[in-house]
Amino acid sequence: VGMNVTFAPVSDANVNPANPVIGVRSFSSDPALVADLVGAQVRGYQQAGRVACSTKHFPGHGDTAVDSHLGLPVITHTREEWERLDAPPFRAAIAAGVDMVMTAHLVMTAFDDSGDPATLSKPVITDLLRGELGYDGVVITDGLMMEGVRTLHDDGEVAVRALIAGCDQLLMCPAPIDALAAIKKAINQGRLSLSLIHI
Repeated sequence: VGMNVTFAPVSDANVNPANPVIGVRSFSSDPALVADLVGAQVRGYQQAGRVACSTKHFPGHGDTAVDSHLGLPVITHTREEWERLDAPPFRAAIAAGVDMVMTAHLVMTAFDDSGDPATLSKPVITDLLRGELGYDGVVITDGLMMEGVRTLHDDGEVAVRALIAGCDQLLMCPAPIDALAAIKKAINQGRLSLSLIHI
């Protein structure tokens, strides 16, 4: 029918039964089962369906009690808990050759204690996703109109920080003119390298 991109699969293991935003969007609360099904879905979309897909929400939205559309969740998993609960589905998606990874608007203190959400975090996007997990595809933000990414910075600064963090595409910018002006200013000031901008 002409569709060539989907923002799926949800790769979050829904380990928190009170999670207000993931819930039944997740395959399971079992990270191993989620990993198996995510890998299969990525292969189905991209190999059989010829549809680019996006694993989400990195680094893992399965243990939140706050809806990131409405606020900024904080996850206090240790590195070991992240490896056990959150990482397996994303590793499976990357192993299956997923075309895109979508970021999460949440703070994961084990990787970045600055208070910035993962979408704006170089330690999460560049160091963890690109460096440690070896992902070299497209990184796309979750919707930038969501409150989880707008609580600390204005819309222009959010766009700049997402690019500095290592994101390639900015999804649903609520103020694109402001974002463009802020990106140009950041390049002129030397905060943002022009080599990070893909046209």
